[in-house]
Amino acid sequence: MEVEIKLRLKDEEAHARLAAALKASYRTTHEQENYFFDGSSAELSSARVILRLRFYNFDKKALLTVKGKQVLVDGVGRCPETEVEVPPVQARGYLSNPNKLLEAGLPLVDGLKQQYGLKGLKGLGGFRNVRQEFDWEGLVLELDQTRFDHGTVYELEAETPKPEEVKPKLEALLTKHGVAYADSASSKFANFIQKSLR
Repeated sequence: MEVEIKLRLKDEEAHARLAAALKASYRTTHEQENYFFDGSSAELSSARVILRLRFYNFDKKALLTVKGKQVLVDGVGRCPETEVEVPPVQARGYLSNPNKLLEAGLPLVDGLKQQYGLKGLKGLGGFRNVRQEFDWEGLVLELDQTRFDHGTVYELEAETPKPEEVKPKLEALLTKHGVAYADSASSKFANFIQKSLR
């Protein structure tokens, strides 16, 4: 079960202000491309299951992820998640021919095939994200700038098994540095599908 704190930053200024405040603990930056798939008869979306293929820094790494139904309440998201690394060149081929995923012999996909009776896959498109990572008080903070075709959103995420302890600390950090924020009301995937910026 993945548990993440998700705080939506008001705008680009808030994003830049937080990046500056965390500069001393900067770790790395990932240029991410995120692409999504559904069953040819919407078998996955009907079950609120997400199948995502993510590329890091063009073709340095590719991860295939299955996420179950997410519950997002008060800026804390919880959902079952399983992922596997796949060769980037092979992964690029799945974008032009999604059905190759069903034939790849990946246990992750074979499980979906069996559970949901998948006969085919279709690509849904995707979005880009620039993620800066920072080491902060024993946590990895992820500062995101997510670019959809319909606009851009900014978000701070932190994965933790103790969100009730960590979230107030993050809120204090943001308040201290004058960073305008609110609890995230929807996931990036939901923003993508609904063409919203909530």
